[in-house]
Amino acid sequence: MINTFTSESVCAGHPDKICDQISDAIVDEAYKVNKNPKKVRVAVETMVTANKLFMAGEVTSEKLINYERIAREVVRSLGYSDPTYGFCDQCKTFINIHRQSPDIAQGVDDGGAGDQGMMFGFACDETEELMPLPISLAHRLAERIDQAREQKLIPYLRPDGKTEVTIRYERGKPVKIERLVLAVPHKEKIVDKQLETDLYKKVVLPTLEKYRLKFPQNKIIINGTGRWHQGGPAADTGVTGRKIIVDTYGGMARHGGGCFSGKDPTKVDRSAAYACRFVAKNLVSAGMAERLEMRVAYVIGHREPIDLEVETFGTERYSHKEILKKAKKLLDFSVPQILQLLNLQRPIPYQETARYGHFGREEFPWEKVILRR
Repeated sequence: MINTFTSESVCAGHPDKICDQISDAIVDEAYKVNKNPKKVRVAVETMVTANKLFMAGEVTSEKLINYERIAREVVRSLGYSDPTYGFCDQCKTFINIHRQSPDIAQGVDDGGAGDQGMMFGFACDETEELMPLPISLAHRLAERIDQAREQKLIPYLRPDGKTEVTIRYERGKPVKIERLVLAVPHKEKIVDKQLETDLYKKVVLPTLEKYRLKFPQNKIIINGTGRWHQGGPAADTGVTGRKIIVDTYGGMARHGGGCFSGKDPTKVDRSAAYACRFVAKNLVSAGMAERLEMRVAYVIGHREPIDLEVETFGTERYSHKEILKKAKKLLDFSVPQILQLLNLQRPIPYQETARYGHFGREEFPWEKVILRR
């Protein structure tokens, strides 16, 4: 069987990712300033548009948090310090943040889930990081675009950018790149040929080399409309939680629908998805299956999941009963154990998770491999 699969990623300066990083910087700050991390509650949404930044949500914290300072620092760090971009670190800010509802708190304070819903985790043996190749490659290209701008390897690039990768599969295995798409804003005086050559030599080739892949320069699509000079929130409004497929598996695995960023880990949208990835990755690492998806479901205020299942898509090397037993031995999926085993009630830093995907990066605790063949 031959088919293709496409995934996309975005650069750190993409409007939605600006919002994710600001919201997650609030999570980190709450853990930094509070002596009792178990009392921290954060659920913050950010929105950015031309010359304006809005923050709203619920934060329970013993100490005051300077939301405006944190937002401006994040915006500045992403390269938005030039007012001519139509959005910068001096934009107008509007903040409306209050404490968590006591109706929710009464269940969460006792170790229950901070919300209801279903969560998924996935792993496969396509890459060293046990992630699908399309999303892994899309992330690394986006990351490399940002490095090229920040390190002035391509000094005329501006913040923002997107990537898209199509991979050809034969008998369920990735064999070649079918299509690469890059989009990045740049200074007006730069001609298309220079942009194409610089991106190919300084972004595409170094990235593909790590995966032992090749792709011709003349087949890459760059800036699909033919021109992109102004990026960022002045061109496209951004909102927290709008890149949930970019954040996870690029569409190759199911998603429960809840975003991660801006939420402390008592929200199982975040922590249970991390736990599912941890278990799925370790079971694939142990050789129990080539592709594996963990799924769970919770009720708000309850410690234990109401559903827990595993799917191996016909690639299992052990029985379903054996795989499920091993999964439960790794982690019982109660909310307190997830928080404790993965050590989530601290500044991870969560802000770093909000760019280039939450999975496939070994610096995060849910990516730790403790089972091998």
